[in-house]
Amino acid sequence: MAWLTLTAFASEQQAERLSDALMELGALSVDVHDADADTPAEQAIFGEPGEPAAHLWSHNRVTALFPQDADVSAIMLDATRALGLDQPPAYRTDTLEDNDWVRLTQSQFEPIPISQRLWIVPTWHTPSDPAAINIVLDPGLAFGTGSHPTTRLCLRWLDANIKGGETVLDYGCGSGILAIAALKLGASSAIGVDVDAQAVQASRDNALANEVTAQFFLPDAAPKLQTDVVVANILTNPLKMLAPLLAGATRPGGRIVLSGILSEQAEDVMKIYAQWFNLAPTIMDEGWACVSGVKR
Repeated sequence: MAWLTLTAFASEQQAERLSDALMELGALSVDVHDADADTPAEQAIFGEPGEPAAHLWSHNRVTALFPQDADVSAIMLDATRALGLDQPPAYRTDTLEDNDWVRLTQSQFEPIPISQRLWIVPTWHTPSDPAAINIVLDPGLAFGTGSHPTTRLCLRWLDANIKGGETVLDYGCGSGILAIAALKLGASSAIGVDVDAQAVQASRDNALANEVTAQFFLPDAAPKLQTDVVVANILTNPLKMLAPLLAGATRPGGRIVLSGILSEQAEDVMKIYAQWFNLAPTIMDEGWACVSGVKR
């Protein structure tokens, strides 16, 4: 059986009401994403310490799933009336073929080689190199499986620079992959912080699966300390806002690693962090940048 996907574009004021209307009109599921994701206009809507959280993005992509025989044009007209609009938001429809979704999803996630000695391995695969450092990680609710260039950039930095015995802070930990990798590479301790409670729980579960001892916290519960290495794979705007906090969490002589930065945004980030750090040349991967440096 095939399905229909409806993708509509809505403002911050319209997106939630449109989602509710589509569910009432028979949608099997609805989700909302930033329509500007992976562009310089991408927004972080999760509040950081001391900052208010936006409710939704300025430009939203609302995606709804319907049975194949659904009359999407009529549904959008009804949704338009429910929102009190004169005309429907811009939208498109696509056909989604039925599949063995578990097997299809698993087939998209093969073991990922980060370096000669470091791999990310989903639980349904046997490690390609049992002698390597293998991080067991499945795709889940939190960002960070090793497939995205920003995660790879941070993992490669850790692989090249963790020598053993370092203390590490992973700010915006997502799945916990960077804290877990640091420990497997020889760090003495690692702490992860994330504004998303689901990410904190996912990180704890992943650390348990990898048999490492890492601690993960929401920002207000996180201990205040300075570490040898601070790594933050977030987005450019939060990295700018968090610069004093992240600099303060890095001990003098310690290292900072920043990613989630589009290549054209790297210079702006470097100008801010140059207040505290001697910065190394930027490393690029598929249009994304990794900025690192040593605290003065």
